[in-house]
Amino acid sequence: MSLAEVFERVAGPDANVAFTAYDGSSAGHPGSPPVTISVRSPVAVSYLAQAPGALGLARAYVAGHLDVDGDMYTALSRLSGVQRIDLSPREKLSILSSLGGPSLLLRRVAPPPQEVRVNRSWLGGRRHSRRRDATAISHHYDVSNTFYEWVLGPSMAYTCACYPRADATLEQAQEHKFDLVARKLALRPGMRLLDVGCGWGGMVMHAASRYGVRALGVTLSAQQALLAQRAIKEAGLDQLAEVRHMDYREVTETGFDAVSSIGLTEHIGKANLPGYFRFLRERLRPGGRLLNHCITRPDNRGKASVRGGFIFRYVFPDGELEGPGYIISAMLDNGFEVRHEENLREHYAMTLAAWCANLERHWDEAVAEVGEGTARVWRLYMAGSRLGFERNDIQLHQVLGVRLADGGASGMPLRPDWEPPAPGARGGGSSRRR
Repeated sequence: MSLAEVFERVAGPDANVAFTAYDGSSAGHPGSPPVTISVRSPVAVSYLAQAPGALGLARAYVAGHLDVDGDMYTALSRLSGVQRIDLSPREKLSILSSLGGPSLLLRRVAPPPQEVRVNRSWLGGRRHSRRRDATAISHHYDVSNTFYEWVLGPSMAYTCACYPRADATLEQAQEHKFDLVARKLALRPGMRLLDVGCGWGGMVMHAASRYGVRALGVTLSAQQALLAQRAIKEAGLDQLAEVRHMDYREVTETGFDAVSSIGLTEHIGKANLPGYFRFLRERLRPGGRLLNHCITRPDNRGKASVRGGFIFRYVFPDGELEGPGYIISAMLDNGFEVRHEENLREHYAMTLAAWCANLERHWDEAVAEVGEGTARVWRLYMAGSRLGFERNDIQLHQVLGVRLADGGASGMPLRPDWEPPAPGARGGGSSRRR
């Protein structure tokens, strides 16, 4: 049985992609736009035999033994919609025999070097301990600031943007996201903001430059902190803005007027969420607000993470996603009154589409900067994530909470006042910043 025949047997008749293999066989059709899956060596077959499914495909692609010619998002979209053929044990054995027999399973092929070796000494110890969190964060965020600049664009914002309109640019959408967070937190000159998991300092600098807020950001990524500190100095914001390379749990200051957590909750771990929200509450003054912005599962069922999956092994080691209901409950049970919640799922799909386009435009430079294997990880990860948000496999929620003052005073407006009127809308009050 040729590899093309195996592909047709497994993928079914509806795979709208072309297929070629090193044995000279081919199958399928390219469709429009064309997408071709190419198996370039027997190593790819070994990966697929030893880790059937998404992980084996990812290993073969990252290592360069399997290739995708054409748009990665289109390829994943078409393959995910393929009819799933339920092969009998006898058919599986026949396929295995035609591809080389049990030797495919016995001669183990080492994963690509980009794969995290969980429980090795460098990622050992208790999950979500400070040392292990620092290692896991460094694995993902200390890739290369130059690489991130190519992918993320000038804003250097590695979180979901918020598109004010469908034709907005990525930079306009990231600016709108930071401003939406600032308005939800009711930032005003002279206030103090703590931004945990601050990335490259985008929210910190926005709060300082646009709202006159004294902002402190903390990050576990050394490269993020260095770039943010340099950007703050170059912008002349040193008197208002600061970024420290440290764990959020090491922040000793209290009495902040507001806390923003944009894309950190995913790294905290389910067991640590109650303590996380208690800690943030303790950093706030009475009446202070918390805006929690994070990726979630679409429900509260299932596991928080898939330890053997591609995302865990290649992208976010130790990352965990909870359902929005669990996030809200954890905030409520640990000192916050929840006042507003919204799902920005479609916005993250649009954000990822822009990041994917940026990577493709800078592909050759990205490969030269971080190596082809790492560039392939990002190409696969971002395209797959875009598809996940579009199909409601994952979501992005913003939850606004307040630490009530004495007597239950919230300081909140009777109706939300942070969303400016849509362009061309009549009435609706002023969109002037407070």
